[in-house]
Amino acid sequence: MSDHLTVVDHPLVQHKLSLMRDRDTPTAVFRQLLREISQFLAYEVTRNLEMTTKKVMTPLEEMDAPVLAGRKLALVSILRAGNGLLDGMLELIPSARVGFVGLYRDEETLQPVQYYFKVPEDLSERMVIAVDPMLATGNSSAAAIDLLKGAGATNIRFLCLLAAPEGITRMKEAHPDVPIVTAAVDSHLNDNGYIVPGLGDAGDRMFGTK
Repeated sequence: MSDHLTVVDHPLVQHKLSLMRDRDTPTAVFRQLLREISQFLAYEVTRNLEMTTKKVMTPLEEMDAPVLAGRKLALVSILRAGNGLLDGMLELIPSARVGFVGLYRDEETLQPVQYYFKVPEDLSERMVIAVDPMLATGNSSAAAIDLLKGAGATNIRFLCLLAAPEGITRMKEAHPDVPIVTAAVDSHLNDNGYIVPGLGDAGDRMFGTK
């Protein structure tokens, strides 16, 4: 644990993650588990949201009740696999604004290639949470954060399901001001840039495309 990296080691998160790792877990179950885990991770990544109070009349008396302060959050999905985390987080934070960053990894160079970028206005006034299940090489994640900073975001957090040490290092070098929240840090990347032991390709397993 550090200011830059938080591993959510809650027993329910770890149990559900183990079910997701199992190659025999069906697509529909994988999707449901990802949605459930995303809500646990969302609790952690939003732990330090700014608060204020407003007057509320309970059945017994008036009180100054705590409520969220400032602009609505912005959740930004790094396509396509980020949508699995996004869906669960929106159930918890339905008023959040939503953006999308389209990046794919060139399988030869392992470098990210951008094909889509659409985000909410006034990112400079919002906490921005970028979501992608896998932090592998960190190249795509760092590129996505570059784009968000270019669009004005200054308060950014990165949320992922699994991280590799290589990706964590890459992100810390590129964006030391962006905290990472994850459910697990795995051993290493293989020669193809996949997280080991990992859970395979999150997008393929989520959408049944392999």
